[in-house]
Amino acid sequence: MAVLHPTFGIYLPQVGFAFTEILERALLCEELGFDALWLMDHLYPPELPDVPSLEAWTLATALLARTRRLRVGHLVLAATFRHPALLAKMATSLDVISDGRLELGIGSGSYKPEHERAGLAWGTARERAVLLGETLEIVTRAMAGPRCDFTGERFTVRDLPNLPPPVQRPRPPLHVGGAGERFTLPLVARFADVWNCPTYALADADTKRAALGRACDAIGRDPATIRCSLEAVLVLVAEQADVEAARALALRRFAGSGWGVEAGGFVGTPDDVVSRIGEAMARGFSSFVFFTHDRAAPATLRLFAERVRPAFLRA
Repeated sequence: MAVLHPTFGIYLPQVGFAFTEILERALLCEELGFDALWLMDHLYPPELPDVPSLEAWTLATALLARTRRLRVGHLVLAATFRHPALLAKMATSLDVISDGRLELGIGSGSYKPEHERAGLAWGTARERAVLLGETLEIVTRAMAGPRCDFTGERFTVRDLPNLPPPVQRPRPPLHVGGAGERFTLPLVARFADVWNCPTYALADADTKRAALGRACDAIGRDPATIRCSLEAVLVLVAEQADVEAARALALRRFAGSGWGVEAGGFVGTPDDVVSRIGEAMARGFSSFVFFTHDRAAPATLRLFAERVRPAFLRA
């Protein structure tokens, strides 16, 4: 049964933006009723090492300190960057400071060159999956409190306190993104509150969702307890005559099949996008995280808020 009231977030990778520009967009998202703003977690923009970008956790903290309702998260934090005991403490503290507005997205890292430049271990896919699994185990145990013990292949923590506890109980919503059926989806089944289907898997979203269902069945978890979200490019214009120019811009900005513009983008007028969202909801997706074709230009954010979102508030 489709969820009647989906959630809508804007993904705004902090590539080349000044803080004031990001804050302006965050405040506008809050004003317009978007549910969340999402950031990337990289040491520098992939393939763009000379373009400035702000550090992910610092930026999220600053945005949550300057907003009142908007939720903020990352798709996704790289487990390779932060020890899980520290990550649990950071996330708990920010959830308390923001009065329960943190969305906690965690993944295994996605860009090998930044690890090599920084001297951070990268490892094989299996090694990164082990690291991610142990990170998720420690973070969830630490947030459940009152003390955390864990002995694993990569990490050991003993009698670790984590006080004060998070405002959201048992923890901030835990998002795990990815589509690997061997390593990632079993971790989604074990730990996640939300599975995020990334842009590169949009062409196979239904197949991956079915695989997640099988992973849940294997451990006795009801798949319906995991909310499914889509990460996708949004190309939204007011008039049909403007669609192709906006699509062309999106294809230049989000080039390649990894961005899924052709396979799973949300392209067209408000009526077109409302229809696409409805189709995705009928397939079991209830949360939408959009990269806009124009990097969250205010006019596009307003158009979505005025002519797309109300269709689902009336449902």
